[in-house]
Amino acid sequence: MTQYNQIKGKYPGALLLFRVGDFYETFGEDAVKASQILGIVLTKRANGSASHIELAGFPHHSIETYLPKLVRAGQRVAICDQLEDPKAVKGIVKRGVTELVTPGVAYSENIVQQKSNNYLACLHFEKQSVGIAFLDISTGEFLVAQGSSNYIDKLLQSFKPSELIFSKSKLKEFNELFGNGFYTYTLDDWAFTSDYAQETLLKHFEVKSLKGFGIERLPLGIVAAGVALHYLGETEHRQLQHISNISRIEEDRYMWLDKFTIRNLELIGSSNENAKTLIDVLDKTSCAMGARMLRKWMVMPLKEERPIQERLAVVDFFYAQADIRHQLQHCVRQVGDLERLVSKIGLQKTNPRELIQLKKALSAIAEIKEIAEQSGQDSLKRIAEQINLCVSIREKIEKELQADPPVAINKGNVLASGIDPELDRLRKIAFGGKDYLLELQKREAEITGISSLKIAFNNVFGYYLEVSNTHKDKVPADWIRKQTLVNAERYITPELKEYEDQILGAEEKILAIETRLFADLVASISDFIKPIQLNAFLIAQLDVLLCFAEVAVKNHYVKPKISNDKALDIKGGRHPVIEQNLPLGEEYITNSVYLDNESQQIIIITGPNMAGKSALLRQTGLIVLMAQMGCFVPAKEASVGIVDKIFTRVGASDNLSSGESTFMVEMNETASILNNLSDRSLILLDEIGRGTSTYDGISIAWSIAEYLHNHPSAKAKTLFATHYHELNELSNSFNRIKNYNVSVKEVSNKVIFLRKLVPGGSEHSFGIHVAKMAGMPSPVLKRANEILLRLENERTGGEHVKASLMKMQKQPVQLQMFSLEDPVLIKIRDVLNNLDVNTLTPVEALMKLDEIQKVLKKS
Repeated sequence: MTQYNQIKGKYPGALLLFRVGDFYETFGEDAVKASQILGIVLTKRANGSASHIELAGFPHHSIETYLPKLVRAGQRVAICDQLEDPKAVKGIVKRGVTELVTPGVAYSENIVQQKSNNYLACLHFEKQSVGIAFLDISTGEFLVAQGSSNYIDKLLQSFKPSELIFSKSKLKEFNELFGNGFYTYTLDDWAFTSDYAQETLLKHFEVKSLKGFGIERLPLGIVAAGVALHYLGETEHRQLQHISNISRIEEDRYMWLDKFTIRNLELIGSSNENAKTLIDVLDKTSCAMGARMLRKWMVMPLKEERPIQERLAVVDFFYAQADIRHQLQHCVRQVGDLERLVSKIGLQKTNPRELIQLKKALSAIAEIKEIAEQSGQDSLKRIAEQINLCVSIREKIEKELQADPPVAINKGNVLASGIDPELDRLRKIAFGGKDYLLELQKREAEITGISSLKIAFNNVFGYYLEVSNTHKDKVPADWIRKQTLVNAERYITPELKEYEDQILGAEEKILAIETRLFADLVASISDFIKPIQLNAFLIAQLDVLLCFAEVAVKNHYVKPKISNDKALDIKGGRHPVIEQNLPLGEEYITNSVYLDNESQQIIIITGPNMAGKSALLRQTGLIVLMAQMGCFVPAKEASVGIVDKIFTRVGASDNLSSGESTFMVEMNETASILNNLSDRSLILLDEIGRGTSTYDGISIAWSIAEYLHNHPSAKAKTLFATHYHELNELSNSFNRIKNYNVSVKEVSNKVIFLRKLVPGGSEHSFGIHVAKMAGMPSPVLKRANEILLRLENERTGGEHVKASLMKMQKQPVQLQMFSLEDPVLIKIRDVLNNLDVNTLTPVEALMKLDEIQKVLKKS
């Protein structure tokens, strides 16, 4: 326990898994936590003079089952192993922490999600700027950026790190800027210095300057990156050859999607339970690294015409060439998750089976290279040129490893025969032992004439020769007697003893030789980490483009026209997610949208609830985003002038945990839009101002529309869905504002939603019809209709709505079970008024209730 407490003291806040023999044990508070999280038995044991200590443990070979559960529960887990062979040590075995696993520093496939990155993010604050580094130890990806807190917030939403680290002194600042929705860990301030960070990075990458990585002008980003590497060292991860590059996130290359847009468009996740997202519809990738790249492309669409056109050209080629598409998809499936596999080689945590998978992956890559070269498509040929076949590695694995080795090196029979003469000799001894013993038994029987001689083994004195009492006079003088039985005697010979030593020692020696040779093989592969990582990157790209073509064929998408002009023209557009969820046989009702900076910059869309206004806004945003990802789009035709920012304000949600109302959240999001406009922005506004009173709401919505129209430099393309029909008046005063409505048809007092966008404003919201469809009680609906009729009559009579509402409020408009003049109500009221509650007995109260009930029954 003294040893345990010393090690535990070095890792405060971590749950310590302490190896004792064949078990990992936890003690004290750790044991209580572990038993609750893992559902294992909590026991107690005596602890010297102390009364007892809690104890919970599990077999060491089950660590891959239990460790992920602890990490997913938000625990930092320190794994303390025995650093010596217990057989060779007297007293307490030397132990030490070999790995500290945290949510952001994990590479086991049981912990990290296959289709998404597991980023550790490090933040460094200075005045108005923040530096950030994203590091995924499971793939070797290392990215840095620097900018305003808004930009960093957007990156955090895009990359969704599993763990965030920053300086202890910046905890308050972090919570104010980014909230408390992340798993965080704080470090001492001394690590956040420029000199220490530079030195850490230069030493790791073995370079004299960071200029070659293009990050030298990001001083805060460099500090964040240095601390991220320092943190890996602190968590006992020092084999980091696979982190071979660091690059900056180039803000000017990617479309701006703020955190509200990523959430509102439901790209990766949704706040609604069981909701389908865009990634669910588009992800038809063939390997996990392709799925991870698709997520990156989705939250970081391009805004440069040439690379978008290149992607679209490849997708177009695959769309037309089904045979090549299917061939390549088959090959990509054979490659598997090469990115994480090569990272395990860098971490020196790989196993023999994974090296066989690497060999298969490299063979599949050779096939991909050949298909791409012969395709005749320029971008594919460029990908083929960059692929490194790593032939020597493939041949080395083929030659040195068994064709189907076990997962663990200690299971034996990992290395092929003919690699090491000593290994072959020892294997012959260890596994050819039976033949040798039979030969020895036969020979000795012939020499001595003991026909019943047999060789056997026991745990007391090993191999022995057994002679029955009938033949014991024939035993040679140099045999050593070891045991006398009733009917026989047992002997050993120097030759048998020597062979026994060889057999028993052979397995240990075989394991030592195989471990050494396997480590040499992994080390030789480590020299190829960079080219293999480049291969993985190229195959992931290819996988996403194949996926885009597959989805386009399956869902009937078309190739968008991309240009640098500022018009957006979508004909027959569909919402990619909603159309997948339609009932069988129901066709999606398409809509066209045209926006530009000269004639139709802002469209005011009116129409009732449930008519499809929000879906129209979202589908427009998604079509633009998909086009700039390089994907075909759900439309009959689409011309997209490159958009640099998509802003959305869709749906109302309270942020009550932070004390913000629906209206406050709405205004925060809208303010963020209006303060970051550009000439190429696309703005999608849904129901602005509905979180406050009607008149405040109309005023704010009107003012926002005016501001967007009259902005001196940014004529941002805007779709503005609203319930405020008063906004239709804007088109009379502002030439670039046009009115449209989502049409409905009223048939015998029922509403049919046509979901078609048509020119002109709408004067009716059909809210009461929607309430009826939702199952609202009929008295409520009846009263609502009465109020609506009176309001409309008074409004048409020229009176102001506000005056009308004030008048209505003075009248008794509270909903009643029966009208105030009802004689039954008057009778019940009189009964209740005549009661003296202070003198009423329980029995009398029951009798009065019975009386009231009778009155009601009579009515």
